[in-house]
Amino acid sequence: MEFANVGRKQLLDLVRGGNAHMDFAQAVDHFPMELINAQLPSSDYTAWRLLEHMRIAQWDILEFTRDAQHVSPPWPEGHWPPAGKMAGPREWEQTIASFRKDLLSMQALVEDEHMDLWAPIPHAPEYTIAREVLVLADHNAYHLGEFGLLRQVIGA
Repeated sequence: MEFANVGRKQLLDLVRGGNAHMDFAQAVDHFPMELINAQLPSSDYTAWRLLEHMRIAQWDILEFTRDAQHVSPPWPEGHWPPAGKMAGPREWEQTIASFRKDLLSMQALVEDEHMDLWAPIPHAPEYTIAREVLVLADHNAYHLGEFGLLRQVIGA
């Protein structure tokens, strides 16, 4: 199997999550709705705010990768929901559904064998799709670890 195919498969495995840590479904499935706004002690983190941050960041990375006209939200405030904002069941489900949809879209980019994952992105030649996949997977893994710890601390 040539490097490009091996690299593509490994990037897919990485962006899908799991391997060395829990994946997104394991983290969020069966989360108690009554705890989505429970705040961590000495922090403004809640389960929903953390997932919404992950959703926004993942969306931004995806759109940056595929759309030359994309303008990223300001950092860091544009990558987090407003402090103190609470979610209801509808917002919780929308966050999870949007996260999953964008994750599948990034996977589709990687699965497209006509896509050169290692070539410079035309509108951002200092970056490649492979690099953006790695950034996305790294960011998701980092925050999924936090999410797992959050679940333990708030008793979810």
